[in-house]
This record gives sequence, C-alpha cells and structure tokens, in this order.
Amino acid sequence: MNIVKPSTPQRYLYAITDASQAGKWENIGINGAPVTTIVEGPIAAVVSGIAAKRVRPERANLAAHNGMIKLLMQDCTVLPVAFGTIADSYQAVQDLLSKNNAILVEQLDSLRGKIEMGLRVRFDVPNIYEYIVSTHRDLRDSRDTAYGGLQQPVRGTKIELGGQFDRLLTEERETHAATVLQVLSSHGVEIKPNPPRNNLEVMNLACLIKRDDLKTFENAVLAAAAQFDNNFAFDFTGPWAPHNFVRVELNIKRGHVTRR
Repeated sequence: MNIVKPSTPQRYLYAITDASQAGKWENIGINGAPVTTIVEGPIAAVVSGIAAKRVRPERANLAAHNGMIKLLMQDCTVLPVAFGTIADSYQAVQDLLSKNNAILVEQLDSLRGKIEMGLRVRFDVPNIYEYIVSTHRDLRDSRDTAYGGLQQPVRGTKIELGGQFDRLLTEERETHAATVLQVLSSHGVEIKPNPPRNNLEVMNLACLIKRDDLKTFENAVLAAAAQFDNNFAFDFTGPWAPHNFVRVELNIKRGHVTRR
C-alpha cells in the first residue's frame, strides 16, 4: 500500500491501527478505490478515496468494508470503524487523529493481541411456546383453564397468557445466561451480551479473548454446553475484529472522539 493522498477529496474510513503497520496492505476498497493510510504519530487511519456523500449498505459495499477489516486483523490490532463513515477530506482525518491521539492509542493498547468471538445459544425445539408450557406447570394450568371450556378465551385472557409466557421466557434466558457467563468468565473471557434476535434465541454474546486463547475459549464453550440438555444448541463464530469492544465513537464532522 502506498501512503499517498489520493485525488478524491473525501475519505472512506475502515479502521484505525498502529502507524508501524502503514503501507503493509494492498487492497481494493469501496467502489473499487485503492486503499491507503493516513498516518499521524503512532496511529494510522486506513482509508480509500470516495466521491459519493454516502455509501449504500449493499452486498458489494459491505463485502469490501468487512473484507478490508478482516485483512487488517490478520496482522495487527485494529479499531474497526462503522460501515459508511466518510470524512470530508484527507486533512479532516489527519486532524481527527491528531486531536484524539491519546485516546485512540489507549484503545488500541486495550485491544492489543485480542479478537472477538460470537456465541449464540438457542432453544433447539420445534415450538418454543409448547416447550415453555411443558416445563412450567403454572403456565400449563393457565392455558388449560383458558382453553378448556366450550368457548374460545376472550382477548384479555389471551393477552394475560402471552404476558405470562414472556415473563417465563425472560426468566429462562436469565437463568441460562448466568450459567454460561459463570463458566466463560472463569476462563478469562470478557463478555458483552446483545439482545436475542427472536424467541428461540436464549443468548447472543460477544466475547473478547486473547488471540492465543482460542482453544481455551472453545473448551470453555464445550464446558458450558455440557450443563445443558438436548433442548439447547450452542454455536460460536469468529474470529472477528473487536467491534463490540471498541469503547470510542468517531465524530467525523466535529473532529473528535467520545468514549461510550
């Protein structure tokens, strides 16, 4: 990669990394533009020129963005930047790096040698409502009472049953999550829970580990899974760049970085 100022005024940002890595990669980024670096002191922004004011989240653009971050993380520590981040100029990126050098260096140091793994646990059952009914007598009795007569239950009764189901599902998730978190934490895994995506998902965890501890993480997941029966399925993915553990937010327009 050549460290040059491309002719296109605006810059699309992929990540922040160590300046010592600048010029190490050659790749094509968003809209086929060559990827370059902007260096300021000990850190560098990985960018490419772009003419558009915004980038659509289309498959090709997402693939180019994520592919560049994946390439970067093979060799170095990265602070991935959110998809679609565009600076008005080369100078705007350089000013951002200059004004916020200390906090960006701190963030890089906190993530050095670490990767993110995803862990999802789901109910492996045909029907989550029937499963919760079968494992909770109070809900089963309420359901049988509501539907045991000659007439269908009124709307209010159905709403009450739905609320009871939701409460029990939440309690189940919290109980199971506590079990998994205890096992993973005992193996030195830093965890950020994310909201379940649907009723079948028990938990959706982002896990930060040392790159060299991947096997240890896999063993920890297996140890956690051993405490569950066949009604649950465990699935882990990665390694990824530590998106969920970057604790700063770039404000390109104002030229500053804020902690989050």
